[in-house]
Amino acid sequence: GSRLHSNGTTCFAPTNQRRQLKNRTLLVVRSAGLKEMKDRIGSVKNTKKITDAMKLVAAAKVRRAQAAVVNGRPFAENLVKVLYGVNQRLRAEDVDSPLTRVRPVKSIAVVAITGDRGLCGGYNNYVLKKTEQRIQELQGMGIQVQVVTVGAKGATFFKRRPQYELAKTFSLGQSPSTKDAQAIADEIFAQFVSEQVDKVEMVYTKFVSLIASDPIVQ
Repeated sequence: GSRLHSNGTTCFAPTNQRRQLKNRTLLVVRSAGLKEMKDRIGSVKNTKKITDAMKLVAAAKVRRAQAAVVNGRPFAENLVKVLYGVNQRLRAEDVDSPLTRVRPVKSIAVVAITGDRGLCGGYNNYVLKKTEQRIQELQGMGIQVQVVTVGAKGATFFKRRPQYELAKTFSLGQSPSTKDAQAIADEIFAQFVSEQVDKVEMVYTKFVSLIASDPIVQ
């Protein structure tokens, strides 16, 4: 670098001054990079803390859901047996009830139970594929099929496929109640009693373990 004096002469800046200036510039750049690195490390640590907390919450929810399924299964299975026994008894005693009448099956309501969200492995796909497979089997037998969906994923899937007759959709949210279940039961019961359908089949996933579930038609 050079300087121009008032008398018109030119002189050169000492080499050590240029070096000092260069070193100061490098120091500022390195300091800025170091601060940015420290901020980044702090941000990653904070994110890790949040993620760990979310894992704990998710694990607690999974344990509660698993306990609810396992504890409720014996009740559900025995209830089906009791209702079947009552139905057989009423039929034997010739009681006039729409639930005991035997009629030719010309139309079936297939109730597909799915989740509201994805990112849960094959949970939704298993049910949807099983439902499609069952619908095609019934239609191949000449039976008319109406689809009733419980859960947003099922509703979205069948709305995009006009070849299927989507009769009704239900959304239960994250905390379904007995009132929600009763609304679904009332709708299906009304379809059966009014003879819009002659039979009702449910497609759902049977819990096996945290990483496995089987699609069931009942």
